[in-house]
Amino acid sequence: MQLTQEQQNILAGSRGETMAKVMETLVRYGELYHADAMIPVTGKYNHLVTSFGLKALTPVYDLMDRLIAEGAVSGVKFSADPRPLDKNVPSSFLQDVIFKHFMYSRQDFYEGQLQKLGLMDRDAFTCTCYMEEVGNTPKPGDVLSWSESSAVVYANSVLAARCNRNSGIIDLMGAICGFVPRFGLLTDEGRRAKWIVDIRTTKKPEAQLLGSAIGMKVMEDVPYIRGLDRWLGTLDEDARAYLKDMGAAAASNGAVGLYHVAGITPEAVAQGESLILPDAQVYVIDDAELERVYNSYPVIWKKREAKPKLCFMGCPHMSLHQLTEWTERIEQGLKEAGNSRVVIPTVFTAAPAVIERFNATPYAERLRKTGVIVSYICPLMYMNNPLSERMPVITSSNKLRTYTSARYYTDDEILTQITKGGDRA
Repeated sequence: MQLTQEQQNILAGSRGETMAKVMETLVRYGELYHADAMIPVTGKYNHLVTSFGLKALTPVYDLMDRLIAEGAVSGVKFSADPRPLDKNVPSSFLQDVIFKHFMYSRQDFYEGQLQKLGLMDRDAFTCTCYMEEVGNTPKPGDVLSWSESSAVVYANSVLAARCNRNSGIIDLMGAICGFVPRFGLLTDEGRRAKWIVDIRTTKKPEAQLLGSAIGMKVMEDVPYIRGLDRWLGTLDEDARAYLKDMGAAAASNGAVGLYHVAGITPEAVAQGESLILPDAQVYVIDDAELERVYNSYPVIWKKREAKPKLCFMGCPHMSLHQLTEWTERIEQGLKEAGNSRVVIPTVFTAAPAVIERFNATPYAERLRKTGVIVSYICPLMYMNNPLSERMPVITSSNKLRTYTSARYYTDDEILTQITKGGDRA
């Protein structure tokens, strides 16, 4: 790896022993992936994936203390993934005991460390840091040091920034040092497509289901998606929300860090099919393929036909547009069912800043009257314990389905269940 004189000096200790170790860690990380150089991080803000004060993360807290003590704080401010706790989200007494006294007993302490390290503000906790309301929106071409998979794939694909799908803590080290190793999605060649995905459905594909199909097929490769522009039209709020959810599913059901959508995403619009490698494989997605993928999902509930006790929507966090749209959908669904409130406890999750903006609209009170709870929580962190795993929880998030025991349903099926009861729409 070729290092500049400045980088060699940092490695030799010009900025202290701790910074030298940070640089050495990044260099070794880059060497694993045959990086040819270290390049500057140019994004205005960084994003950190580790946001939860798990008791088991003592080595992380020790590392943070050392970084703070020696002044090796982030060179740029950063946001972090969602908090794991919210008293407004339904939970049992035993769940509360596990959450507060065993799993996330160091949450307050860790958030204090993050503020000292350079957290953007005390509520900058969300997996959708790129939302306008949050303020961590990269510009095209910005080089980032992120690791949250749904944020990385969105930044690369929809915003045309450049970021590898890093591991946790590596994201912070890149921000502290100001450099990241150049390989993979930071290079022009690494952003070319190894797959052509042809969409041939008779209706707009479910975003989370389509992303799941793509992720499981192409894994970590870059897909060039054709035919989706027929359903999305332009890169408006609807399309951005759709691509957010599609990308999160592709990143969690596979390991996709970048996708191109013909006629929609910036690089596909600018470069067209020159982004496709000559030996690219082709994957056709039609109605039958999506149905096959849907039917392949395992149901790991103890009782397959159990009545759902909770519904989570918003993994990744919902946008303001989605919150208002879903308010209208739920009101209509309840009206048709002759109900005034949802029949299953339902939680919509969004960034604190998005929730604040939403609360300033008439929709917030309308949604509250339906019984839906709006929270900043991370659904995955809520589900990641034995008590929650045994609960029959439903979701339209393929990411939550993949990492937990939650059962996946399409948006329409979720709407039916929470407003009317029953199973499929």
